[in-house]
Amino acid sequence: MTSFSIGDTDFLRDGQPHQVISGALHYFRVHPDQWQDRIRKARLMGLNTIETYVAWNAHEPRRGEWDATGWNDLGRFLDLVHAEGLDAIVRPGPYICAEWHNGGLPNWLTAGERSLRSSDPEFLVDISAYLRRVYEIVAPRQVDRGGPVVLVQIENEYGAYGSDKAYLEALVALTKGAGITVPLTTVDQPVDQMLADGSLPELHKTGSFGSRTAERLATLRAHQPTGPLMCSEFWDGWFDWWGGVHHTTEVDAAAADLDALLSAGASVNIYMFHGGTNFGLTNGANHKGRYLPIVTSYDYDAPLDEAGNPTAKFFAFRDVIAKYAPVPEELPTAASPSPTLTVPMTPVGAWTDASAGDAATEGPLTFDALGHLSALVRYDVELPATDGPGLLSLEEVRDLAWVRVDGQPIGTLSRTRHDRTLRIPAGRTLSILVEDQGRVNYDHRLGEEKGLLGTPTLDGVPLTGWHSTPLDVAAIADSVAARTDPADAGTRPGAWVADIPLDAPTDLFLDTAAWSKGYAFVNGFFLGRYWRNGPQRTLFVPAPATRAGDNRLVVLELENLLVPHAELVAGLLLGDTEE
Repeated sequence: MTSFSIGDTDFLRDGQPHQVISGALHYFRVHPDQWQDRIRKARLMGLNTIETYVAWNAHEPRRGEWDATGWNDLGRFLDLVHAEGLDAIVRPGPYICAEWHNGGLPNWLTAGERSLRSSDPEFLVDISAYLRRVYEIVAPRQVDRGGPVVLVQIENEYGAYGSDKAYLEALVALTKGAGITVPLTTVDQPVDQMLADGSLPELHKTGSFGSRTAERLATLRAHQPTGPLMCSEFWDGWFDWWGGVHHTTEVDAAAADLDALLSAGASVNIYMFHGGTNFGLTNGANHKGRYLPIVTSYDYDAPLDEAGNPTAKFFAFRDVIAKYAPVPEELPTAASPSPTLTVPMTPVGAWTDASAGDAATEGPLTFDALGHLSALVRYDVELPATDGPGLLSLEEVRDLAWVRVDGQPIGTLSRTRHDRTLRIPAGRTLSILVEDQGRVNYDHRLGEEKGLLGTPTLDGVPLTGWHSTPLDVAAIADSVAARTDPADAGTRPGAWVADIPLDAPTDLFLDTAAWSKGYAFVNGFFLGRYWRNGPQRTLFVPAPATRAGDNRLVVLELENLLVPHAELVAGLLLGDTEE
């Protein structure tokens, strides 16, 4: 069996110095039928290792309902990495950030008053059960047992969050007790306080950065005086949020920074090698004074784009890597052209008009109180008799609300805009449709409740007797897909369907520019969110979600379709850049 260890100056593979040249590829952001293609392309760029996070909330969205099959088959993913002749780095968290909803932590874990990412006994009980399940998959696939796994990371950028050494010690004890024998690492930004707080003496410290290599390596070396230097998150791009721009990095500059790392003898994990997609409702959000939800695409301006096709950065990085390690002569096959066509869409009626929920409660119930994992809750309350308009005031809306009185649209309230009040006319029934736009994935806002917080008031008087109705958009899409009779195109929110004819399964790029805001599905596969707020315009449809013949598109539109058609374009349209 192969050995992998940490020497005085280098990683040692079978006792010989070894430079890790890795790339991040998250199995949960890529269709399982496309894992092998992405892993193979990593090898063709010259990588010798694949790194992945493990997303706890993908595996266990509800307490006790553990799933490691299909999209969650981490074992199969690692086996494919091994079959390609590559090593693997596993980062199980339990917190991962990753611009993934709630930083990878399940909603049931973060609900209520509890101390997260700490040595709190209750928290340790839950994460212990999770990590044991992960290590049941990882332990037999370690390099010293004939598998690909060479490193396992403890927590994730913990120095940016806390300094509970007892927590880290508990994670280490659990990890070792579960049979993990490969070296254990931590990662933090190369800041003295973060490196000091986020690790333990027995753990190998690595850094996360994308530039100023010499300076950052020097800081890292001050905290990790022996062993290999490693940038285990070399940021070669960045993520996007709704209402922003599409972030890119200059190819030559990124390649020069990678060259600086490798020429210094440092090991590297390129974050990301292939970003993939926040399919469904899996996008996270940032909040540094303003709530900014992440877009559906996780393209990240990576060497492989969102659809898995090599970019200029792929070839530039390949040339750099070739200076330090063997690179296969083979190049990835160019992608086949994607079909371009326009398909008319048919309106099939309302989709948010479900019967009101259970018995009324004094105040509106949050998503968390309802145990609701989908995107929407509708809140209904009877209004008191008044002579005229009144001022509706909310404690906080998380995250976007559409307000109606007696079925007539009045306006919207947005967390991003810091909205709290709206003047409404006199009427009988107030309805507020609230969207969870993505849970914050960073810092101390993890686990925030979603929905309407507190008790809304009208002219300062509390409104009581609320019905809180959870709406499962995926289940609604399934029912909408079977509708055949056209409905009033003016219905809002309205559902739309179309059939996309294909000769064979293929990747598609669905242009959403003529739509406003909502969710799209193809053959029941949840593509994700779209929003004319941009920057993202296309939704990526992976080939395994399509079929020869008609492919049923379902669009659940929250506002208006500007043009009632679905347009397929040749490639990704991710929005304007800062340049």
